[in-house]
Amino acid sequence: MNKQAHSTLEQSLFDSVDSKTPDYIKQDKLVNLDDKGDIVFRLKKEHLNPYDSEVNPAGLNLKEWFKNYAKEAEVSTAGIRGPQNILYPHDTRFPINMIGIMLATEAKALVAKELYPNTELVKLAGCEVRYNSQDFLELIARVQAAHGIKTIVPQGRKTIPIWMASFLAFKLDLLGGEYITSSHGISVKNATKDLNSQGSQYLPEESMLFVNKIKYIFEQVEQNGYYDIKIAANDNPLISEAMMKELDDGVKLYKEYLLDGVAKDANLNLIKDLKEKIVIENVGGSAYRTLSRILKALDIDSHFVWMNKEEDPFFHGIGKYDVDPKGNKTFYDYSVDATVISKDKDGKPYFPVIKSLHYDEKLKDSPIGTVVLITDPDHDRLTVCQIEAEDKKDFLKSLGVDYVELGNGRILTVFTANQSFLMIMDFWADSLKREGLFDKHPRFIIKTTASARSWDEWAKKNNIKVVNVPVGFKEIANIMKKVEKQINDNPQKEVVVTDVLGNDINLGVNPKLVFGGEESGGMIIGSESLITSHSGRKAIAMREKSATEAIVVASALTSYLEKEGKTMSEYLNDVFNKNAIISKFDIREDIAYYNESEPDIEKLKKAKIEGEALRTKNDVFYLTMAVAKKDGKMTLEQIREILSDTFKELDFTNLIDVKFVGDGTYLEFDDKFIEIRPSGTDAKTKAYGAGASKEVIKKFAQIMGNYSGDLTDLYKEHVDMNLYENSKELSLKDYAEFTNKDANNEKFVVPDYSFIL
Repeated sequence: MNKQAHSTLEQSLFDSVDSKTPDYIKQDKLVNLDDKGDIVFRLKKEHLNPYDSEVNPAGLNLKEWFKNYAKEAEVSTAGIRGPQNILYPHDTRFPINMIGIMLATEAKALVAKELYPNTELVKLAGCEVRYNSQDFLELIARVQAAHGIKTIVPQGRKTIPIWMASFLAFKLDLLGGEYITSSHGISVKNATKDLNSQGSQYLPEESMLFVNKIKYIFEQVEQNGYYDIKIAANDNPLISEAMMKELDDGVKLYKEYLLDGVAKDANLNLIKDLKEKIVIENVGGSAYRTLSRILKALDIDSHFVWMNKEEDPFFHGIGKYDVDPKGNKTFYDYSVDATVISKDKDGKPYFPVIKSLHYDEKLKDSPIGTVVLITDPDHDRLTVCQIEAEDKKDFLKSLGVDYVELGNGRILTVFTANQSFLMIMDFWADSLKREGLFDKHPRFIIKTTASARSWDEWAKKNNIKVVNVPVGFKEIANIMKKVEKQINDNPQKEVVVTDVLGNDINLGVNPKLVFGGEESGGMIIGSESLITSHSGRKAIAMREKSATEAIVVASALTSYLEKEGKTMSEYLNDVFNKNAIISKFDIREDIAYYNESEPDIEKLKKAKIEGEALRTKNDVFYLTMAVAKKDGKMTLEQIREILSDTFKELDFTNLIDVKFVGDGTYLEFDDKFIEIRPSGTDAKTKAYGAGASKEVIKKFAQIMGNYSGDLTDLYKEHVDMNLYENSKELSLKDYAEFTNKDANNEKFVVPDYSFIL
């Protein structure tokens, strides 16, 4: 153990991990990155099988690791995530480990060379601040270099945001990129987000190409007794910082992109007129390195103050406690999602992540009206908060806006992304109207089904089309590419796309994206001009959510409201009123089936497997009815009967449809929606709701989300049990059909890379 803890709480985590790690793992490093020269890792038969001190002391149990890895690749919404041994990252008992990342990188390199033989290939590798991320980055770059693949890395191989990696993959026409992050997840988690040549996260079929290649590698080991993976020297010329130095780590190109989008003169001038500074909460510290340079390049950096500039894989203790939600003494991590609501031991709801930020002390001198923008370690999500007077509590409650007590007559409003993004898209649309641009093109938004119903209502009121997609930003990017294909094939023809609800949506001729986003805090705004890559590829918007775009627009909105003498909550109320919004309230219930902070990996794996079974049972209960209705094997009335019989405390009389939406079951009522969705990355169920009554949707989400999935007699009477057993498989086929319909499958053409240093 060579990591240095910076707090008592972090040391307790280290001690717990160290005590749960067997000596044989501590003693065998397997991949020694301290050796900076060319090295070879020989994968042997014994590595594939379980460890046994006498029979198989070299066992890594890679077959078991691969089985779980492949399963997640089929359904993952945001990279293949999982916990890691933060002190001994070669520990293959954990889903994320050095050996697994090396195997995946080897497999992706083999796939790339098969798809593009005898061609110069260039990729990008980047990371945020999590434990072991820079070692993973080095390993990825060195394995790719050994295959002759050039890897662009940031200056000093330091951190960059996920959206910058995505932006550069598209803008520079790279084969793709590897980005190491687990977004806003707990500190011990990590993941590799695979980016394709569009800068978009891999769809499952893209992931399966390299998953099958890992299977091939294992077959080679079984046949020949071994498989050698070459790891190039750390100073191999194919690992290059020169391009990123030339581009100031992408800041130069990204500034140009912003100037044609959210950073137009009108918005920049607003920000420059700000009287009160905006607080940026830089969770984990890694956003600062890039965002501060962008704000400076735009000449607006003096209007912001920063919290937590220093990079820290423990995220400054944010979201971390020495007791669990039940009050038991143990290390517990709530993640760094600022909108997470938990209950204390007395059952009172509170924001555990916000509480750990200690704003009652840190913001004590900040005036009422101060806006706080909270971004996560990979800098793709944004939470908007504002200090208000405590006499606004009843008003906030009427809007469904939660808050935190700051003391001295002040509170901190905490807007959900559903609320803050509604304000942002309304402000942005009004900005386009003020500049006389809005009516020059038909407008549309892309949103996930789990996002607010108020977005749909707002869009309809403003003559903006809505395309609903499954959860995951890659789904938003997939629609973008479908739209671009139709524009490119016939610029004068109306663009028509099918959303995941089964609606054919006519977006008009040469439509422009006003907004793309999801309730979990990620958003993007389209550019008025098509974004052009170095070789001439066109895009209507970038492929990854960007907190920088969100921060620029939110900051301009802050200044606009400062001039108007209004708070954010008052503006939200204005948006509700002027657009006659009915579904003002939204809710998300996260049902976790185990403690993912558990340091004992064997207990963790067992608990996760048990939790996944509970998650799946809950999911299939609803999913089967949606599949059966689609196939004409059940009526809506039968579904109403089953749900009313199962949940006698809930009213289903105004249920008007039940649909599978790519990754969950969507129940549409005439005054609300409820979506029950299994997490694509963990043993969790997520229950979403939006409607006219917060109490009603919360009751539905809590009861339905926590349901065991047990089949009632009425369920068995109405539902074909053979269909029940196969509904998951059938739903995956439906999802593939949606994804592939009118897909933009234009093969990436490797350009001339002579411009890359």
